[in-house]
Amino acid sequence: MTKPPLLLTRTFPEAVEARAARDYDARLASGDTGWANDSAEIARRAAGAAGILCAAGDRMNAETIAALPEGVKIIATFSVGTDHIDLKAAADRSILIANTPDVLSVATAEIAMLLILMAARRAGESERVLRAGAWSGWTPTQFMGVTLEGKRLGILGMGRIGRALATMARGFGMEIHYRNRSQLPLEQEQGAHFHADDAPFLAACDILSMHIPGGAATRHWLNAERIALLPQGAIVVNTGRGTTVDDAALVAALSSGHIRAAGLDVYDGEPRIFPGYLGLENVALLPHLGSATIETRDAMGFRALDNLDAVLLRGEEPPHRVL
Repeated sequence: MTKPPLLLTRTFPEAVEARAARDYDARLASGDTGWANDSAEIARRAAGAAGILCAAGDRMNAETIAALPEGVKIIATFSVGTDHIDLKAAADRSILIANTPDVLSVATAEIAMLLILMAARRAGESERVLRAGAWSGWTPTQFMGVTLEGKRLGILGMGRIGRALATMARGFGMEIHYRNRSQLPLEQEQGAHFHADDAPFLAACDILSMHIPGGAATRHWLNAERIALLPQGAIVVNTGRGTTVDDAALVAALSSGHIRAAGLDVYDGEPRIFPGYLGLENVALLPHLGSATIETRDAMGFRALDNLDAVLLRGEEPPHRVL
């Protein structure tokens, strides 16, 4: 039986590529060379393909999708988010879109917890001093941060990642508050305090951790007005989407001291970083590491392949269809 042609836009984990090569006429990418940001190149490489395995950040916009060959039946994205895919353009072409939910919650929550600790305990700043050979030894007032025990953690978006973070934070003795579209059942809240409105939620946040999706509705959700509602000396962490933060407003609040520190793993216009962050010592910056564990990235790839297998090998509905 002829294997369906499958285009892979990136270098994926070894186990994922091995499975793809076993079951498909797989067109593997030779390194992450950037061609997945070129609509014309994606369309050219997709000639004859029945499916595409892409990743977050690939240029799957209306131009790209309109240029794809007729034979493409499904685009499976190696991500939960679909901000990089024009869903309307795909629907107009009757191309199925599938994602990889439910496998990266703990890994991403771990990165949020890491950033909370880094920001609270000034880990990035102190490591830079050590690496520069500028540490002169311990002193009673050096690099004093804040402890997490007893602090109020505000979780914006209490989905799977937010709930996983809440579980971790309880181990540090933190009090959990959350803002969500709707209140969770009591068994999922586990004592967390629900806020139906922004103002009381933000006022309750010693630390704000953001876990909301991107898109026009949430663009610059954390703006100057909402930042002003946070307590003096609050900490801001974002592992959701870079577009949800007004970078200029956050930099201003970090510079003034209204915000004690921030920890960021996602950025508006990645891989570009807002220049204002780079000169601030009270910002911990990570390069989008949320799901970057061997176990999680393999699971994401296998879930993407499960979606492709259903459509291209069995003629079935993909188990994690977005569109």
